[in-house]
Amino acid sequence: MEKETIARIEQRMKKAVEHLRQELASVRTGKATTALLDPVKVEYYGSNVPLNQVAGVSAPEARLLIVHPWEKAMVSQIEKAILKADLGLNPASDGTVIRIPIPSLTEERRRDLVKLVKKMVEEGRVSIRNLRRDGNEEIKKLEKDGKISEDTARKSQNDIQKLTDKHIALMEELLTKKEAEIMEV
Repeated sequence: MEKETIARIEQRMKKAVEHLRQELASVRTGKATTALLDPVKVEYYGSNVPLNQVAGVSAPEARLLIVHPWEKAMVSQIEKAILKADLGLNPASDGTVIRIPIPSLTEERRRDLVKLVKKMVEEGRVSIRNLRRDGNEEIKKLEKDGKISEDTARKSQNDIQKLTDKHIALMEELLTKKEAEIMEV
């Protein structure tokens, strides 16, 4: 019983780390990455769909993204959607493809992005700690109900703490990498 609880908590912690990784990927650094356009939704036959469902996105250079719409008629819609997403990007099209130059970041903007990234990581840490609390409560309930012994409960709580430490360390690693990426000129 306590093993299922620990396994479930570990799965949820992995998901929290993965969620943070995806969030951090969408934070703009000075480099072009296709993840920058993930939040963009394009109106396509009456419904809003993610950009990658109506166009191919590539990053051929460090400071350039290219969007290849699958339908020529979608070029202006995609341009509008990118502007509307308020990413600080200025798309330019030649009628068939959309080029998006990635401007370099100012020092002040870099510092703001680092603050934003630290805030995201802190939210991630909080979610991991909440999962630890939930797991420990489940273990205590199992002990109280007489389903596991006091020693097993203590060992399980130690295991949950080790998982917590491991996943918070992974988040710290993501923070360090992203911070270095942002501050790199």
